[in-house]
Amino acid sequence: MGRTALVTGGSRGIGAAISKALKAEGYDVAATYAGNDEAASKFTEETGIKTYKWNVADYGESQAGIARVEADLGPIDVVVANAGITRDAPFHKMTPEQWNEVIDINLTGVFNTVHPVWPGMRERKFGRVIVISSINGQKGQFAQVNYAATKAGDLGIIKSLAQEGARAGITANAICPGYIGTDMVMAVPEKVREQIIAQIPVGRLGEPEEIARCVVFLASEDAGFITGSTISANGGQFFV
Repeated sequence: MGRTALVTGGSRGIGAAISKALKAEGYDVAATYAGNDEAASKFTEETGIKTYKWNVADYGESQAGIARVEADLGPIDVVVANAGITRDAPFHKMTPEQWNEVIDINLTGVFNTVHPVWPGMRERKFGRVIVISSINGQKGQFAQVNYAATKAGDLGIIKSLAQEGARAGITANAICPGYIGTDMVMAVPEKVREQIIAQIPVGRLGEPEEIARCVVFLASEDAGFITGSTISANGGQFFV
């Protein structure tokens, strides 16, 4: 295949599943991480996937990191903007710091990740941009005004990029996972998890690999007529 994929936040959780699934399909994969050197090193050792450390909230760092990836693996054909954080608080208690930190990573981070690779995709007349949004960007969530705003904003980015990239052979799509059985969700008290699962019609949490399979499809040649779309992978919890 000879294509290169970049997955931000790609060494843990949903991102790790995406990185591994793309590698299994023959992509040369680069996974970014923000701070956990030990986890990234272990991930590379176990999978053979190269990891790169930078802060997606910083444009200069992202630009330099992407340049390193392309020097190592070649031009980036597929970008999966997966990196994200939460800083939950009821709105009346939310601080400007909590707001700004989430905006910088989850929303500006998408710009910082896609913008440096966009010109190359346009020149080569091929590209796949996939953003991992969230069910809470579609429906909102208590104590997540900041997070929901970024994930809804990510959908606006995708719809606009789809229109700009179409004639250049670039597709742009989003995936909105529901509640997935990542370490973060499994760390929630069991009673709370039971309440969450009770709201999911299929009666279980999703698996990271289920989101990864959506990414693999959207990244493929077969998905060339799908752009500006959102896949809601939430077990029937919310319909758009």
